[in-house]
Amino acid sequence: MSPAETPEAGGVEPVRGPVRPGGLLDVLGMASVVLDAKGRIVLWSPQAEELFGYSAREALGQYAARLMVDERHIDLVGKLFADVMRTGRSWAGGFPILHKDGTTHVVEFRNMRLTDDNGDVFALGLAADQSTVRRLEQDVALSERIVKQSPIGLAVLDTQLRFVSVNPALERLNGVPAEEHLGRTLREVLPHLDADALESAYLRVLRTGEPVIDRSVVGRTPAAPDEEHIWSLSVYRLEDALDNVLGVATSVVDITEPYRAGVEAENARRRLAVIADASARIGTTLDLERTAAELADVAVPELADVAAVDLLDRVVEGRRSTLGPAEPAVLRALAVRADQEAYAVQAADTPGTVARYAPDRLVTECVRTGEAVLVRQVGDADLPRISRSPEAAALLRRAGLHSYLAVPLIARGEVLGALDLKRTRNPAPFDDDDLLLARELASRAAVQIDNARWYQNARTNALTLQRSMLPAHDRVTNGLEVASRYQPAGATVEVGGDWFDVIPLDGDRTALVVGDVMGSGINAAATMGRLRTATNTLASLGLDPAVLLDHLEKTTSGLDQSIATCVYAVHDPLLRQFRIANAGHLPPVRVRPGRPPELLDLPTGVPLGVGGIPFSTTTVDFEPGDELVLYTDGLVETRSHSLDERLDALLALLDGPARPLEEVCDLLLRELHHPDNHDDVAVLIARGREPSP
Repeated sequence: MSPAETPEAGGVEPVRGPVRPGGLLDVLGMASVVLDAKGRIVLWSPQAEELFGYSAREALGQYAARLMVDERHIDLVGKLFADVMRTGRSWAGGFPILHKDGTTHVVEFRNMRLTDDNGDVFALGLAADQSTVRRLEQDVALSERIVKQSPIGLAVLDTQLRFVSVNPALERLNGVPAEEHLGRTLREVLPHLDADALESAYLRVLRTGEPVIDRSVVGRTPAAPDEEHIWSLSVYRLEDALDNVLGVATSVVDITEPYRAGVEAENARRRLAVIADASARIGTTLDLERTAAELADVAVPELADVAAVDLLDRVVEGRRSTLGPAEPAVLRALAVRADQEAYAVQAADTPGTVARYAPDRLVTECVRTGEAVLVRQVGDADLPRISRSPEAAALLRRAGLHSYLAVPLIARGEVLGALDLKRTRNPAPFDDDDLLLARELASRAAVQIDNARWYQNARTNALTLQRSMLPAHDRVTNGLEVASRYQPAGATVEVGGDWFDVIPLDGDRTALVVGDVMGSGINAAATMGRLRTATNTLASLGLDPAVLLDHLEKTTSGLDQSIATCVYAVHDPLLRQFRIANAGHLPPVRVRPGRPPELLDLPTGVPLGVGGIPFSTTTVDFEPGDELVLYTDGLVETRSHSLDERLDALLALLDGPARPLEEVCDLLLRELHHPDNHDDVAVLIARGREPSP
């Protein structure tokens, strides 16, 4: 409806005929019910039929309390009705009502007494579903708070383009109090704007419903009458829930400074976009090479056609590196990225290789001084200082290198290496904005690279320590054939404390051990080593498995509150049995020819380090050809499956004809070690064999 078609436009008769619903009462579904003095229903609106489920034919003449109220509430309803009819005071509130379908609904009521011209009294009840009422109240409250607190200027205009409401932000932008906006048009409030163009746009939005987004408006307001400002204006049509046009809403943002900044603002947005992209993409893991590759990926093609990330070799190894004036830079290439530049890639060092750059090279200068090096226009004399060798210089010349930039990677006050950038296809040379962006990228990425390098060094040390402590056991003992696997944690977490052992004992017996120290890193690996040493020492005493775990439990009391799980099993080939004790570990699996694999039913016990509960030993038969499978939780646990499901999968893989034990170990790791489980895995499998005479 255009402004000329509304009754308020002046002298226009209202449209006759059926009224299309479109008010708040229609959204609420407000029902009307009238009761006589005895509480019988005498009027019943269509909305009441919808709210309560009864048609007018079913409701009229009925006692409302008996029709719509649970027996438990009839006395209360009677008292409320009597109070309204006696005193004439209205009553409002929520009340549970029985729907025709038997369900109970909480309905928001407004009840009041009516008197007709004969002096007869009636009760009028206005009712709406309480949940609908509450939702609308919350929506209104939220909308009002958002509008008042918004830093953006907001206003609502009616269909005649007169201000209906203005938020505090728009008051400040216009320099006109809110009350001086209300009821007035835009040209009356802000005469120094191009009102004709703005009103034309508003009327088009009213007519078509198509919004205006980010339209620039130039002019002056009482807030700054001597200064021209630029605003970004958005306008959209307001409609109620039933599509009746209410007016238009407008949002206003002062963009004077960004507009005046022009090119600087565009460059700033570009830098922010690249930095935001870098923040999301760089450092997704603690893998050093991947982190360097993520930096190179961000730089190409947004900043350069070719990007390389190189670290000082000593830094990669965990040592500090400072270069003297005549000292070359020994750099390890971590990543190279190029935008369709084969020659430039050939000129770069292959990732993983170590290259020696002479003292006069620009990248050497960069890492020695910790300052960026920029060559805006690369000439023939510059190529030898950019490349490592004459051959690489020739390749760069063929690639069309015309601009070069190297920025240092500095983290925690230490120069780690350099981000090396080249332009070959992009005709624009590197400028100061590019230098600023490159420095910001390098600064952010250097911290992630430093974290990755320290993590990699710590993980390498822990893994080296742990591997040095794991046994190199014989494949065959007197009575057992043994195979094992150890797989360290993935690159995203530290090495854990999983271990296993095969210990020869007197009388041709063999002890098998699998354990897991809770925690990760050097401490877990060291604790694992001490527990393994203690287990070997105690095993040599020929102790019963439960007794051995009791002694091992005492050992853990001095290991910085470490907690570990462990299974200790002793095989006796003459008795053809295993004696097993468990300290909070997952149960071993026994595989017997011709029978389904089974999880051994052992007393679980408590982990080592908990204390207070004695361990027990269980004896299980073990014939030649039988297999015992011990493992750590990293083999079966995942975030997306229950432990029972994973143990069933383990049993299913072990079912079937006998296979070489090495093949079984590989099968279990391949099929069960889930990618999302970043934990160590230890597997130890023993197969019974006839003892030597």
